[in-house]
Amino acid sequence: MKKNDLSQKALRGTATACLLFLAASYGTTVSEAASAPPASPVAPAAVTPAPAMAAPVDTTPLGGYNVLIADRGNNRLLLVSADKKILWEYDFPGLPPRSGADDAFFADNGKSVIVNLEHQQVIEVIDRATKAVTWQYGTLGRRGSAPGLLDYPDDAYKLPNGDVITADIRNCRIIEIAPDKHIVRQAGVTGRCDSRAPMLASPNGDKPLPNGHVLISTIGDRSLTELDENWQPILKLSLPIKYPSDPQMTAAGNFLVSAYTNPGRIIEITRDGKVVWDYSAQGDGLLNRPSLAMELPNGNILANDDLNHRVIVIDKATKKIIWQYGVTHQPGSADGYLSIPDGLDIEKAQ
Repeated sequence: MKKNDLSQKALRGTATACLLFLAASYGTTVSEAASAPPASPVAPAAVTPAPAMAAPVDTTPLGGYNVLIADRGNNRLLLVSADKKILWEYDFPGLPPRSGADDAFFADNGKSVIVNLEHQQVIEVIDRATKAVTWQYGTLGRRGSAPGLLDYPDDAYKLPNGDVITADIRNCRIIEIAPDKHIVRQAGVTGRCDSRAPMLASPNGDKPLPNGHVLISTIGDRSLTELDENWQPILKLSLPIKYPSDPQMTAAGNFLVSAYTNPGRIIEITRDGKVVWDYSAQGDGLLNRPSLAMELPNGNILANDDLNHRVIVIDKATKKIIWQYGVTHQPGSADGYLSIPDGLDIEKAQ
């Protein structure tokens, strides 16, 4: 055999080996590889970005939040950190004892706090920086149902459009009030407290939801009602508690409702009326008229235990109290003490 023939044979062998490698790599037969047209230049494969990692859950009791407390018995508001430092304080001047804010919620992107002084018949918006009252509805100490008057206003919230919503308990209505103080709309019939629609049986909670709906708790018939964005009722649940207060939503889409009783209770209930979580502890965990509970972003439950004079965080899984501000059964005004804390809200810690 000529040297040239040996060279040709070696080349053919090398080519065949390459084809076998390609066939094995791409799942084709040797004949398919041999008959395949020359490969075109291949563009680099598009890189699919890795899925974004979920933000880690802050497992500390408050989950990285400060707590705004309406300390009604001391006629003051407190902003308290997780390590129990007072970050901001507001004192209500000239009020009778134990008649301060029933509730307090952040407003205006955290620049203001809106409060309802249920026992003094007014709603106020307070600028956090200057501590000036920038808006008020109602007349201090005067009950009524005429324009400009309220009768035990509860749960005042400032809506994104600048209006204010409140549960006007003894007038048996929920009202939305414009900045110029005219009533934009109303649910319930003024002065008629009844469970039959369109009346409301002493509403004491009116939580506005992001979709424009409103959650209402009513004392007289122990119920929760959801209004749609047009304030038409779309759901009504009879609740297995005696005195429902201040319903809130949970991440699961259920309702978290406090029972303002002694002993107290907090339940999470589904839209079809099934109780899926229930806190009614005894001993040190026993509640005495809790008026508001909310689920923190980390899943813990924050609640004000009014007549135990404390704000607490409950581990939802273990049902143990894992954080507390205030001294159980001991009202006071010194650092670390509260007196009838009746409302709360949260703000991300800086």
